Order: sequence, then structure tokens, then C-alpha cells
Amino acid sequence: MVNRVVLVGRLTKDPELRYSNSNIPMVYFTVAVNRTFTDQNGQRQADFIGCVAFRKQAENMARFLGRGSQVAVEGRIQTRNYQGKDGNTVYVTEVVADSVQFLESKNSSHGRQNNGFDSMSFNQPQSQPAYNNNNQNYYNNTNQNFGQANSAMQDFINDSSSFSDFGENFPSNLDDDFMQDVVNPFKED
Repeated sequence: MVNRVVLVGRLTKDPELRYSNSNIPMVYFTVAVNRTFTDQNGQRQADFIGCVAFRKQAENMARFLGRGSQVAVEGRIQTRNYQGKDGNTVYVTEVVADSVQFLESKNSSHGRQNNGFDSMSFNQPQSQPAYNNNNQNYYNNTNQNFGQANSAMQDFINDSSSFSDFGENFPSNLDDDFMQDVVNPFKED
């Protein structure tokens, strides 16, 4: 049996670091993921998927990501329940993140002029805000791993003007050795 989830989308709000009863860092967050089709009015729909990350991953998310940051989440679906304040049982289905890759930093997501998040409405739970990536550039930036990337890699990553759709239209103005200055953090000396 397989329980595996992969999501690419945008955070609906700034991650807020919390601590469990056993003092484990954790972040609850919601990822807005565009559907591949439009509705009868020609508007793109989105799903809002609740997720949770723990430990160092949670600390890094709170430090480096903000509302609108694009992320790739890999994890598993988990269900749980608890007693609400009114005494009723509350059932929760969420993605427990094994890995969250930062496709955009907090600064680059706040630096976009108009990401279209507030210009459309979607079919979603009432408690969730409406967001949309209207420009459809799902993969316009590369993965950012802040703990391991050196300054040359950071400059390359932050120069999003070279990319329109990551994986398509790869820029031809780069020479074949553009990655020569990138340090491999896994290479043994």
C-alpha cells in the first residue's frame, strides 16, 4: 500500500512556528494548488490543502517563507481527531510533510508586483482565503535550500528573469558551464 502526496503550490499565509506539548517545533500551513482546468466561466479553480511540518523543516519554513511563497511538498495523508472546545469531535485530514522544498524565498514572493492571488474567487471551505497564481508560471524558480546553497547558487536562483516556465523554454543565453562554480554539498573532499 502506498500513501504518498506531492504538491506544488503557494502558501496562503506566513508560516507561524509553534511548539508541541513535548517542545517539538511545528508549522501548520495551507498550500493553494491550482487545478489543471478552468470552470464554466473560464476561471481557474484551486484546492486548499492543509499540511504540517515538524522540527528543522518547520523552523526553516518560518524563517525563510512567507505568504505567496511557492513550495513543493512531499509527504503522506494522515487523519486524526480531537475534542473541540464545544465538546464535539473534530476530524482532520492533513498532509504530514516529509520534505518541503522552497521554490521561492520570502523576499521574492513579496517582491512580485501582481500575483493575482486576490483577483479571483474559488470553490473552497469558508475558513480559507482565496488565492490563485494567475500567470500560470508554476515552475518559474528553482528549488532553494538555504542551509546548503552557496552565494553563486543563490545569485543564480534569485535571478528569475532567466526563466519563464521552469523545465520549458530553458534559457539559451547560458553557456554550458554555468554550473561550474556551484559547490556540491554532498561531495566528499
